[in-house]
Amino acid sequence: MGIQQKLHTRLVQKLILTPSLQQAIKLLPMSTLELSDLLNQEMVENPMLEEVPTEDLQPAEATQQADKAEPEQQTNKTDTWDDQDYEYFFGDYLDDGYRPKAPQEVKELPPIENTLSTSSSLSDHLLWQLSMQSDDSAVRDIGTAIIGNLDDDGYLVASFEELASMGPWSVEDVDRALRLVQGFDPTGIAARDLQECLLLQLRHLGLDGTATEKIVTEHMKLLQNHQVPEIAKKLGMTIDDLKEHIEVIRNLDPKPGSRFNPTPSQYVIPDVYIVKVEDQYVAALNEDGLPQMRISPVYRRLLDKTTENTDETRAYVKDKFRSALWLIKSVEQRQKTIHKVATSIINFQRDFLDHGIEHLRPLVLRDVANDIGMHESTVSRVVTNKYMHTPQGVFEMKYFFHSGISSSYGESVSSVTIKQRIRKIIENEDPRKPLSDSKIVSILQREGLELARRTIAKYREELKIPTSNQRKILY
Repeated sequence: MGIQQKLHTRLVQKLILTPSLQQAIKLLPMSTLELSDLLNQEMVENPMLEEVPTEDLQPAEATQQADKAEPEQQTNKTDTWDDQDYEYFFGDYLDDGYRPKAPQEVKELPPIENTLSTSSSLSDHLLWQLSMQSDDSAVRDIGTAIIGNLDDDGYLVASFEELASMGPWSVEDVDRALRLVQGFDPTGIAARDLQECLLLQLRHLGLDGTATEKIVTEHMKLLQNHQVPEIAKKLGMTIDDLKEHIEVIRNLDPKPGSRFNPTPSQYVIPDVYIVKVEDQYVAALNEDGLPQMRISPVYRRLLDKTTENTDETRAYVKDKFRSALWLIKSVEQRQKTIHKVATSIINFQRDFLDHGIEHLRPLVLRDVANDIGMHESTVSRVVTNKYMHTPQGVFEMKYFFHSGISSSYGESVSSVTIKQRIRKIIENEDPRKPLSDSKIVSILQREGLELARRTIAKYREELKIPTSNQRKILY
């Protein structure tokens, strides 16, 4: 039996990730800053892309281009490369006078000079005191080395031997200089561990030789584990008397250097502004900083067959032309998709925008995906690295997506709202009788929320709230 070869024609539908689609997907999860860097890089590499000229040049230039456009259209009618698909698909992008849609107006931000402040660093503060306290150059040098080896909390992170090796100094010289620095403000600075830091502060308060100092020197581990009865037994004191000493220790500063080294502010530039217009919330994209791109009219004329260009030149320009068109379209598609998702979130979270966190609705990606007619993965990419400015503050777009817990009233309640309710219950509890997780379960049940005790424990841990026993000791 012989083998026969035959040709058959079949019509098959397939999902293929074309390069242009891959590019559009890649742009979605990018932050505004990353997108701006990418577009600037593309304009450097692709001569067909250029930034739209400044506003004062645009009207005159647009008029000139409009005048030129008519004769060009006539000469180009015979151009074999005048693909109808490009004309249909890209439309306005092919016009020499194309202008991207102007960025939407957003509320004016405060001037940058109103948001800046200068503060003295811990190092500056200590070096100033060192210059005032000692005339001895060797002590100053060692003191400078000590101050240079303090961490952000004010603790010394170098040993005596390491400090001594930094210059021709003995360990005794280093010890003497350290005692001087430890007398500076803030009290407790340049300690080598928490115990020494607290002891320095107690001695400054004149509590040497007291039971308070003894707790820190001998029973530090018990204190850290909140084992108050054991400490009282070892010191032969009643718990009420002991609490007075513990209260003093509680008011000491375990990180004396931190107030001079505050955590730097993390500035977030929102990608979307939610603005209330009359009675409706409207999403406005923040496109400040994104270059407004168009196809370069000069380079596009190189495609004209009436000009004296080689086939190689036209092939190169043609390739760059396609890349530029797809990039411009992909960016506009990205912005439209972000706007759609933001508008959908507004529709779902209207109560939150009006009244705050207690009214945050449970929301999953599928809800928004179905609302705007897109896939969940697309919505997931959109909400990555994006921030929204709302009347309730600036939030990451992911913040609005939470699982829901059914209530006996028939409505689902957001897990974030439940956490907020747990926090308020604990804030209002009787300090002498802190509420256990089981008691909190009972309170929420009366409010129509059925939750397991382990769920309450999990939410409490996420809120960094101690157990009822630990709270009782702390109170």
